[in-house]
Amino acid sequence: MEPMNNRKKVLVIQRIAQPALDLFSARDDIEVEVLTDTSATNIAAHVGDADAITIRDAPLPAEALTGAHKLKIISRHGVGYDNLPLAFCTERSILVTIIGDVNAVAVAEHTLYLMLAVAKNGIRFDRAVRAGDFGIRGRKSTFELRGKTLLLVGYGRIGQEFAARARALGMSVAAYDPFVDRARFPDVRFFDTLHEALAEADVVSLHVPLGDKTRNLIDVLALARMKNNSILINAARGGLIDEAALVSALEAGRLHGAGLDVFAREPPAADDPLLGREDIVLSPHCAALTADCLVDMGKATVRNVLAAFDGTLDPRLIVNRSLLK
Repeated sequence: MEPMNNRKKVLVIQRIAQPALDLFSARDDIEVEVLTDTSATNIAAHVGDADAITIRDAPLPAEALTGAHKLKIISRHGVGYDNLPLAFCTERSILVTIIGDVNAVAVAEHTLYLMLAVAKNGIRFDRAVRAGDFGIRGRKSTFELRGKTLLLVGYGRIGQEFAARARALGMSVAAYDPFVDRARFPDVRFFDTLHEALAEADVVSLHVPLGDKTRNLIDVLALARMKNNSILINAARGGLIDEAALVSALEAGRLHGAGLDVFAREPPAADDPLLGREDIVLSPHCAALTADCLVDMGKATVRNVLAAFDGTLDPRLIVNRSLLK
């Protein structure tokens, strides 16, 4: 075993699956400290000698990292990184990595669930039957998906996995993604503008990261462009939808409903108007949290750290690739 002063320390902020932690244990040159208290003060108190950090969805403010003079990599347990201080990390030459396509199938399946639950009035009908209101079947109609157009805003791996499942239901697939190579997907109808695409879709599903250009991407104007009786799904990131505008559109009867796995504030406040609406199907930011996927995500997170230490890190998984230059 190498001397302790030659070992690299990994600070695991929020526990990850044990099979993933076992990958660290298999190495004699790694020591691990797990933090369950994710306050900025506690992180700052433990980060001084860390060579690497793994983190799930806890906020990691820049002020918690000012004393992290050895830190070389932050490995995100997921594909979003809006909880990390990216500009600070780039300035300090700290690599930020994501796990890539590991959670694509889990998220696509959950997105499919949200779409079906909204289309078929799943929440309303379940509650009505339990309350003895079998007659709701004559008052509320459901939404048939066969022959409808699904618009995927973002056509990466998750969008592609969801598209395959939607086609099995007989839906046609359209997409808005300025960065995709359209020639690779001849069976997808691509739109040049989101404005144009929204007017053609029966179901709109969001699959983009949250950033300055995508925050409130679906706002009052975007909702006004959507078809009457259409469906909006978001299992990507909270903040992509102007939630107040969504509630207004639903109150006006313009949309059939919405399915949300993510929220601008998580968890939502107890008096959040979203919580009182039965035309919205809600889940607690859990699309990727299947038992299988949690293990795979954890392992991918750990492998990024080990690859960074070994000089074999896949550059496609690095968010701030400018550091490679």
